[in-house]
Amino acid sequence: MSGSALGAHVSRLLAAFGYPFTTVRRTLATVGFAVTTYCVLVLSAFPTYSMQMLGAGPGYADDALLALTANTYRTVGGTGLGLIVVYAVATGVALTTTVARVRDAGPTGARSLWSVLPGLVASGCASCGAGVLGLLGFVGALAAMPFDGNLLRLGGLVLLVGYLSRTGHPRRCELAPTGEEA
Repeated sequence: MSGSALGAHVSRLLAAFGYPFTTVRRTLATVGFAVTTYCVLVLSAFPTYSMQMLGAGPGYADDALLALTANTYRTVGGTGLGLIVVYAVATGVALTTTVARVRDAGPTGARSLWSVLPGLVASGCASCGAGVLGLLGFVGALAAMPFDGNLLRLGGLVLLVGYLSRTGHPRRCELAPTGEEA
């Protein structure tokens, strides 16, 4: 990859990460997507426990989230928990960018949605661990992976970052020579 091509990818990646924070509404949506992603990933790591705690009442949601965050930290360490947090933030940015692209470009912008799915699925399955894999009958699969599945989490994160670096700012025309907003 040439220097100018790499520079273009980095520029689009920075534009994609900057876009969700240009208005209060987009920032709130991005934070909401990120928090929801984190909660789903952590709570789905141990679905039986989560269902029991949430079934006891909504007041136990924070207890379940704290307990499973601590359990995730003890299971995969600080690196794994950090990857889950970074993945949740990247997912928030990717979903906000994708929603804007679909809303502005209509059906042709829906292609962006399909390209973000591999990153969401790959890292999401690794982050929630036995939750999804256990439902599929692969209970010990994540434990057998090297680095406690952190490599798969990193792979999903790379897919999301690749998506964002390819997509860039959802309202900028990539064909315009100055990158003017559409």
